[in-house]
Amino acid sequence: MLRAMYSGISGISGFQTKLDVIGNNIANVNTAGFKKGRTTFEDLVSQQMAGASTPTDNRGGTNPIQVGLGGTTATVDTVHTQGSLQNTGRDLDLGISGDGFFVVNDGLNSFYTRAGNFYLDQQGNLVNSNGYLVQGYGIVDDEVDEAGGIGPLNISSGATIPPVATTEADIRGNLNSGTEIGESRDVRFYVVDEIGREHLIEIEFTKSANNLWEYSISSDEFDIAGGSTGTLDFVSGNLTDDLTNITLQLNDPNIEDVAFEIDFSQMTQYERPSSAELYNINGNLDGTLESYSVSPKGEIFGVFSNGQVNILGQIALATFNNPGGLTKTGQNLYQLSSNSGVPRIGFPGEGGRGEMTGATLEMSNVDLSEEFTEMIVAQRGFQANTRIITTSDEILQELVNLKR
Repeated sequence: MLRAMYSGISGISGFQTKLDVIGNNIANVNTAGFKKGRTTFEDLVSQQMAGASTPTDNRGGTNPIQVGLGGTTATVDTVHTQGSLQNTGRDLDLGISGDGFFVVNDGLNSFYTRAGNFYLDQQGNLVNSNGYLVQGYGIVDDEVDEAGGIGPLNISSGATIPPVATTEADIRGNLNSGTEIGESRDVRFYVVDEIGREHLIEIEFTKSANNLWEYSISSDEFDIAGGSTGTLDFVSGNLTDDLTNITLQLNDPNIEDVAFEIDFSQMTQYERPSSAELYNINGNLDGTLESYSVSPKGEIFGVFSNGQVNILGQIALATFNNPGGLTKTGQNLYQLSSNSGVPRIGFPGEGGRGEMTGATLEMSNVDLSEEFTEMIVAQRGFQANTRIITTSDEILQELVNLKR
């Protein structure tokens, strides 16, 4: 039988595979996080008709004479180029700009995906569209617990944070050097006790002499023990003493004690309007979770009703030495293979991992113009190989007709 016929059959098979891959790409043109496939070919073994010869004194060398026996599919690659990021306006839609995969777990096995359309289940667990748990780092003492490894992430509606007692207050600004002796400036702010109640504190700065101010710290509710009074002595507009840690104690048997420090060290006295105000204070009331957002580093921040912004979790990303070696398992998921390498899991934006963009989804990287062009190439290649078969058949028919 003619070798050309079998070459044509192998070509048809290869181009059929190429058309299958193109069809799958086009079918997933709107699939979030989808990575297109690409087909490559290689020739089959060639039949040796004559070997090569080396040159002699009287004759030059000759090349081998070989007849190829067709082609076959070499690879079906997954092309991991970046897809465009589409804004969705939905807080739990996350796109990866750069390398990396989200890690999800079905309770037994870990999978990897670029599709960042996530949801919350009944218990507040962050899950993908199949209910697989999105993996990340937990929080211990308001810090990411990297040492604890990755696990499920939870954003519980109505989550609360306890009150935190005030321990530090920083007063900064200017006291006008042109103020008349006896005139004063008041600063008022609230401190929080251990059970979440606010107490008004008033600081009165009164000019007692040139470059000298007296301060008095008071409360309408109770007496203040410690450095509730003192002086601020200025030279060339700056304090002469280090008034960094003035410890105060609120004394009242009916409330939890509040001991806090006041820092006056950054105050000045220049010839401009007085601007002394509370610059910074710690402590907070109890609060209820109202909203959340995800940073480019994958940190999930919760905004609470008391104005506090606390970190709730840290989404993890995984990278691979050979992402093309991952096995597609359907449902926008990938799984490890023997040639993908082990996952390197860590924070987004570090170790070669991409950053996250909130309220966006990465779209498919399929280019329809490219796919339709490749479809035409595959179609013509398929037709050409069928013509080889029909031509070979005609030749065989002629051979058969030699004997009538």
